[in-house]
Amino acid sequence: MDIVIFWFRRDLRLEDNTALIEALESGKQVLPLFIFDQQILNELPWNDARVSFIYDELGKIHEELRQLGSSLIVRHGNPEEVWKELIDEYEIQSIYVNEDYEPYAIQRDEKIKQLADSQGIDFLQFKDQVIFGPNEILKPSDHKPYTIYTPYKNKWLEKFRQSPTNPLPAIKRNHFLKVNEEFPAIEKIGFQKSAIKVRAYDLSNVGQYQQSRDFPAQDGTSYLSVHLRFGTISVRQVIDQLGESDQVFLSELIWREFFMQILFHFPEVINENFKAKYDGIVWRNDEDEFEKWKKGDTGYPLVDAGMRQLNQTGYMHNRVRMVVASFLCKHLLIDWRWGEAYFAEKLLDYELSSNNGNWQWSAGTGCDAAPYFRIFNPTEQLKKFDPDMEYTKKWVTDFLPPIVDHKFARQRALEAYKAGINSN
Repeated sequence: MDIVIFWFRRDLRLEDNTALIEALESGKQVLPLFIFDQQILNELPWNDARVSFIYDELGKIHEELRQLGSSLIVRHGNPEEVWKELIDEYEIQSIYVNEDYEPYAIQRDEKIKQLADSQGIDFLQFKDQVIFGPNEILKPSDHKPYTIYTPYKNKWLEKFRQSPTNPLPAIKRNHFLKVNEEFPAIEKIGFQKSAIKVRAYDLSNVGQYQQSRDFPAQDGTSYLSVHLRFGTISVRQVIDQLGESDQVFLSELIWREFFMQILFHFPEVINENFKAKYDGIVWRNDEDEFEKWKKGDTGYPLVDAGMRQLNQTGYMHNRVRMVVASFLCKHLLIDWRWGEAYFAEKLLDYELSSNNGNWQWSAGTGCDAAPYFRIFNPTEQLKKFDPDMEYTKKWVTDFLPPIVDHKFARQRALEAYKAGINSN
């Protein structure tokens, strides 16, 4: 029997899932698949909280499919090898996937497409994780990508108003292939459950987002980022719930797509400064100070609270992220790539494009970045955004002496950046 396979990746849901709906509309029986990619897993600790979250979400999908007389097929290994086995096992007419714009994913998908083509199998890709793909918002003058956020945002909003994107209709639940495959134990893929749990998203306080978003003690964020990252909710479903007054929240979603298209068009930013004029900066890269920053032992209470929250929960408040990133790059003159790699290891909502974009923004080296001479004063940030130290005291009980004087560090950073720019 000819079947089509829908391959789950960063779209862990049955509802409002573009490629899945297209597969179910094909008239063929649909086999749902997830591959635990060994090349990605090899980089992660055995109790990685993100793997636990993915595993739990897949378990929910598997149970939903069981109710429909089907199963989720879970495989583990190199995707190319897994697909070779599946092609031997099933008569596959088409493979349906949602587009992924990261460099590794693009290379992976190209290999699978070539394999599928060689077997006469259609490899069909659909836009799903964004409202507008990387080539849909381009400068009218020369059709090149925007590298400044505000004109990109304005073009995005203009295009969205012309053709709003709504959630998709309900799926045809009777079109899944009748299979009965056992759901594997997490140990089968070499992992164990993490003690760190992902919080459910909550869009009920989005109306207060603009007023509360800078104050970590208010806990006024939606906890949506992890769910968007792994696709347990679609960006269409989120935007559908926003009102006219929620423009600041919408702007954050547009930043996400801005950084995605930057990474797509300029993949070199993974390892290089977006602005080459900063290549001459001589970073101090003091390993002892880096360790203190990682542990939250810098003696700057807001910085230390943020890092300890990250280490214990996998989360950090967005305002605090800016403060700790600026502190690492400017107060300690440690290369943003070190900080970015540590966030990649710890953040539940780690997304390559946003993580890279935000770190380069903080360091001053990125597109549309904070100017190099903007250096957050962590003590003033504490007074302004956590005046009663309600957030800080939740995470810090031992107040240490500062590892560097702010005034001295600020001057040193200004001189290092100026010298770096002039040497280029």
